[in-house]
Amino acid sequence: MHESKGERETSMSQLMEEILSRENMTLAYKKVRANKGASGVDGISVDEVHEYLKENWASIKERIQKRKYRPQPVLRVETPKPAGGVRKLGIPSVVDRIIEQAIVQVITPIVEPHFSDYSYGFRPGRRAQQAVIKLLEYLNDGYTYIVDIDLEKFFDNVPQDKLMTLVGKIVKDPDTESLISKYLKAGVMVKGKYEATNVGTPQGGNLSPILSNIMLNELDRELEARGLNFVRYADDCIIAVGSSAAANRVMNSIVKWIERKLGLKVNMTKTKVTKPSRLKYLGFGFVKMGDKWEARPHQDSVMNFERKLKKQSKRSWSISMSERIQRLNWVIRGWINYFRIGKMKTHLTRIDGRLRTRMRIVIWKQWKTSQKRHWGLRKLGAPEWMRNSCWVW
Repeated sequence: MHESKGERETSMSQLMEEILSRENMTLAYKKVRANKGASGVDGISVDEVHEYLKENWASIKERIQKRKYRPQPVLRVETPKPAGGVRKLGIPSVVDRIIEQAIVQVITPIVEPHFSDYSYGFRPGRRAQQAVIKLLEYLNDGYTYIVDIDLEKFFDNVPQDKLMTLVGKIVKDPDTESLISKYLKAGVMVKGKYEATNVGTPQGGNLSPILSNIMLNELDRELEARGLNFVRYADDCIIAVGSSAAANRVMNSIVKWIERKLGLKVNMTKTKVTKPSRLKYLGFGFVKMGDKWEARPHQDSVMNFERKLKKQSKRSWSISMSERIQRLNWVIRGWINYFRIGKMKTHLTRIDGRLRTRMRIVIWKQWKTSQKRHWGLRKLGAPEWMRNSCWVW
């Protein structure tokens, strides 16, 4: 049954009304405020945006409804990657982050049913650990030849026309599509100079994760149609097959398909066929224990964890012991919660010993005088010879 033009217009306005509704915008505001984050090009902070919206929301909303709203350019910042190089992030203004979040909240239930069961990134109720667990299932079923696909600067190279065509097929609302397109083309401020964004989607915007999933859902469906075992988390895609020959054949075929059908670039220096023991995926490494493959924190992840602990336990850092312990607990709990599905007892035992030694050094320095050190050792129940030795330190 075909909709009349009037029905289509009503449907479209209903979706935009839902995005701009008081309830949806309030929820978007609360989420953006909870996430905090830096100001965009206008300098308005998360704390200041409430007063700004009280004064300006009516005119902003009217301009959006009339398709006259122009998002501000995103602010380009560069953050170092652990493996070297920099990651280019785009920070939208706080107002635009709220509007983007409002769009995401409404279109998520629309797009979610279209997504693959093997896609785990930036989706409700899904997380990186589920992708790792699924990959372990493949490995333990005998699919131990890995095709590791690396998309070159994915967020910088997304063809916007192709992306908006895919958005249109799912969202089917010209008003919403027009607003999303404006965010893609908002441009970027780099060291005070404006640059147009005719390709890509800014990494750091609230819309980018859901748009990346819409784009790469085409890859998911192609892999499913070929009957391949795969997992994908954002632009990190792993395919598991049963032989070296099959892996090389799949890699060459899929690379050509990605570049031809999606218009994306594949980094052939990083795309490779490998074995599980040499794979790093979402911070995890893989090891065979007996006849079973297990996940564990990759050595790079362990080294990064140790660097963070070392920074928090520097004796030259003049903060209170309670604050230092609180900061250490944040780092430790976050890391352990992320890697809890992996084998890490040996790593943690070694790290725990080193951290305790560093904390003892911090405490010893804070005691400063021989009298205070003698008092501290006595309170801890140290033997007399140890207490007396502190007088000569």
